[in-house]
Amino acid sequence: MLRKGTVILGMALSLASLSDRALALDEAQTKELIKLVDERQRATGDYASVVFIDQKEKDGSTKAFEARVYRRDADDKWMILFTKPKAEAGKGYLRVEKNLFLYEPALGKWERQTERASIAGTNSRRDDFDESRLAIEYDAKFVGDEKLGKFPVHRVKLTAKPKSDVASPIVELWIDQESKNILKRQESALSGKLLRTTYYPGWDKMFSKSKGSDVYVPKEIRVFDEVEKGNSTTVVLRDVKLDPLDANMFTKAWLESQSR
Repeated sequence: MLRKGTVILGMALSLASLSDRALALDEAQTKELIKLVDERQRATGDYASVVFIDQKEKDGSTKAFEARVYRRDADDKWMILFTKPKAEAGKGYLRVEKNLFLYEPALGKWERQTERASIAGTNSRRDDFDESRLAIEYDAKFVGDEKLGKFPVHRVKLTAKPKSDVASPIVELWIDQESKNILKRQESALSGKLLRTTYYPGWDKMFSKSKGSDVYVPKEIRVFDEVEKGNSTTVVLRDVKLDPLDANMFTKAWLESQSR
């Protein structure tokens, strides 16, 4: 009986091993998964939304902002214009031709920013609000299939491609196996030091006329600073629209005009 039980146990373990291997993604499948993640978030036309940004500091202090985000995915253009509080109204960021600029209306000046720059001193960055370009900027490697809470996920490690201008050289993603949406993201320095952890509690599905298919938009983004423990940022997205925007919006002149 012991031998029979041992054989059955061995067969069960072998089947489990085969099942695990069946779930594993090879190199080509991993690349396609990351391309799919990008494609599902890309509108190919224009995008606009209202965002509410809440910053919490480890000393207990808080800051709150309201802003409008605009994108033109076809031309790789992006802008965020702050509307509240009054002290921040008219301040904005503009990304054109791979250059990121900050406009300070009180000074009437534009300043060049890096991709690592925080938005309004929070834990958020430009790429939290922009279209996803992971397949273009990173090489992907499958790490394993895991559980994130109750969700079965694919864990994938991304390493920045040479000459890619990205905020973090190493990114790990936990992608829901069923929906193919990102549930968790961690960013690290080349040394392996963890910099940020981001969670995406929910996603909305919208139909894009310009794309001719659905687009997935995060409802909320929760960013936790792993260097300054206790600092965190919550971004809530509302009133998302995929309608065409004014052709001349993505210019310094247009953004400046909004603060007058």
